[in-house]
Amino acid sequence: MIHYEEAGTGDAVVLLHAGGMDLRSWDDQVPALSATHRVIRVDARGHGRSPTPTEPFRQCDDIAELLDHLGVRRATLVGVSMGAGAATDTALEYPRLVSGLVVSGAGTNESVFTDPWILDLQRRMAEAQQRMDAATWMELYLQVLVVGPDRTADQVDPDVLARCREMLTATVTNHVRPEAVAPTHVPGSWERLGEIGVPAMGIYGALDVTDHVAMVERFAAAVPGCALVRIDGAGHMPAMERPGAFTDAVLDLLAKVG
Repeated sequence: MIHYEEAGTGDAVVLLHAGGMDLRSWDDQVPALSATHRVIRVDARGHGRSPTPTEPFRQCDDIAELLDHLGVRRATLVGVSMGAGAATDTALEYPRLVSGLVVSGAGTNESVFTDPWILDLQRRMAEAQQRMDAATWMELYLQVLVVGPDRTADQVDPDVLARCREMLTATVTNHVRPEAVAPTHVPGSWERLGEIGVPAMGIYGALDVTDHVAMVERFAAAVPGCALVRIDGAGHMPAMERPGAFTDAVLDLLAKVG
């Protein structure tokens, strides 16, 4: 069973973190959301206090199993990056369990990258991985995850950067091993977005790489009635950089679900 934490009562909201992070990335959202809702935040397999996967698995199956275990009939799913893709996969494969959907920084986990900035970083990350240079790999990943193409690390809130570095270090230290297995995602997810029939919202940080912004816009255009929210002053992790604006957007969506 994957690790989770709960707070509050009421209709359920499930918070799904980005790749390399863990449920601590939602610390700023829990107080406001749990005042009116049952908030369930999850460590994906291979992250936080969940087990390291060594056999094929799908994150959407883990989410469905957890909700059934907790007796949650339906929940609003809120995901960032990898967590956004997991939320979308769950809405497609288990629509009975999903009452609302918020994605940030991605639309599905079938990512499409064309921006030269991120392609160069991905190349350098692959080279660092081949050298088994974890320190360089993590610093490059933080460029994608937090900093973005239009600013430097010293222009990012140092507390946000430190929290992300702490979570990423824990993930690499505790879960990166030769036998670890990456999740399998739902194929053809972009073409199936029209199946989603619940209130939905796409959120992106104005300082994120163009590919991530484009994927959120593509999601919003494909899901019927989906709202699109831009958060200024944030990159790929607006829930951490602009927690108030992000939480307000989620509360707006939850009002439609209610």
